[in-house]
Amino acid sequence: MVRKGVIGIPQDGRMTACSYTVKHYEEGSVFGIDGGRISKLAIKIDGKTTCCYDRGWDREPEDDATKAALAILIMEYN
Repeated sequence: MVRKGVIGIPQDGRMTACSYTVKHYEEGSVFGIDGGRISKLAIKIDGKTTCCYDRGWDREPEDDATKAALAILIMEYN
């Protein structure tokens, strides 16, 4: 199942909008993040891809807002 949305992350007194697309399944897989249900994931801030997972890390999160959004998505879908 594919989910798309936006997560608002508080940062420096304002909200940072993190747009995401997640492809997840009912059960975990060797291709999922940490063996979980998410097989594909992309997070963008201001149109720039800040995190990308496609059955393996293409781009790991580096900034705090992306790391926070990733943690939320893992809790929700993984």
